Amino acid sequence: MKLSMNEATAVEKSNLETDLALCEKYGYDMIELRTMECLPDYLKKHSIEELAAYFKSHKVKPLAFNTLCYFNSRTPEDYAGILAELRQMCEWGDKIGCKTVITVPTVDLHKVTRAEIHESAIACLKEMGAIAAEHGMRISLEFIGHPAASINTFQEAWEIIQAVDRDNVGITVDCFHFHGMGSQISDLAKADGKKIFIVHLNDTEDFPIGSLLDEDRVWPGTGCIDLDAILQTLKKIGWKQDVVSLELFRPEYYKMDPDDVYRIGKAKSDIVIQRNF
Repeated sequence: MKLSMNEATAVEKSNLETDLALCEKYGYDMIELRTMECLPDYLKKHSIEELAAYFKSHKVKPLAFNTLCYFNSRTPEDYAGILAELRQMCEWGDKIGCKTVITVPTVDLHKVTRAEIHESAIACLKEMGAIAAEHGMRISLEFIGHPAASINTFQEAWEIIQAVDRDNVGITVDCFHFHGMGSQISDLAKADGKKIFIVHLNDTEDFPIGSLLDEDRVWPGTGCIDLDAILQTLKKIGWKQDVVSLELFRPEYYKMDPDDVYRIGKAKSDIVIQRNF
């Protein structure tokens, strides 16, 4: 089992150049490129061709672009901007060999029915999937385990993915988000593992379901999530991916030296991985 690092985990004190070096130092196999700031900041001083050359000459490889934010139930103008972002990621992906774009649903929608949310999500993901397919890329929907998110449980996301019915459109299972709104292992057990494109590894403090925030994430294996149940279920349903990705947003970890974050993150993740794979 390979281990990836999501750049969000040390974002406040690090940058893409440092993240790549630390991935190499501590033996991470892959990296999720943060498209909100880390990759754009890198491209202010470097070219995408330089990044492509780095990946060709080093062990670490790109896992996914993270994140194409708030894609559904948008105004036509805002949605056009989302598609422009997607096309840019696809162009980058062509050059550096990154084959997956993670997208998250819109939050804080007011007076929008569940049917309208699903209809919008399905239509958008079909169009986004068609654009990505032109570049041999995939779209991975990450549901957000919070009441304000328009798609906030695994089952909701799975129903949408089934309706989209494209080989290159699947789901990101983030363990924190899976726990955050009480997604059920029984629902995951009924899904097709081939449609699980990305798995985010993390844990959380034991706050009530529906009240969890990203800042409540902790090192894998140090919180209350039944990570073994999630990972073992993924194996049973035919999940064939060979990588999990560490993603944390812990304020205390942001204050740490990124070197320590990468070192501890690798050690904590390896414990969970080794007992399940």
